[in-house]
Amino acid sequence: MSKSILGICGSLREGSYNRAILRAAIELAPEGMTIEESPSIGDLPLYNGDLDDQEKLGGPPPVAAFKKAIDAADALLFVTPEYNYSVPGVLKNAIDWASRPGFKSVLAHKPVFAMGASMGGTGTVRAQGHLRQVFYGVLAEVFPHGEVLVTKAQDKVEDGVLTDEGTRKFIGQALADYGEWLARF
Repeated sequence: MSKSILGICGSLREGSYNRAILRAAIELAPEGMTIEESPSIGDLPLYNGDLDDQEKLGGPPPVAAFKKAIDAADALLFVTPEYNYSVPGVLKNAIDWASRPGFKSVLAHKPVFAMGASMGGTGTVRAQGHLRQVFYGVLAEVFPHGEVLVTKAQDKVEDGVLTDEGTRKFIGQALADYGEWLARF
């Protein structure tokens, strides 16, 4: 059975290392898995609880489109940088919008997997740890695989393309493992 994955990049930069990692994941998806990049989360307004009443009408148009894309996917792949030891605000904002209404959102029971790239030696370990906590809070099903931490991304990405073969192989295997885990859903 084929699984459709929505890839959500936590960086707004077109030339970001994380966008390169997401594009590599799209290329490396195993047979039976397709990964499609979500619309830019930068188009979402800042979350405002006063707009929850608009949710009955689909919410602000970019929010409604984002939620529809999440709902249509079998699973999600988040690829995120680490800002100040945590998740970028724009990604947290997107998750906050998608998490409404509480306990009945498009994220509830949706399988999720996170990976990320940074220029440092620890990758995005802290951001991914924070993401896991957020995923638990929105009732998402968190893939229990070890983190995919792309360290020293500046040495592995050239002109927006992940060129490091070891990293490509590692991501390909992680996606294959994700596919096997998803087969249980």
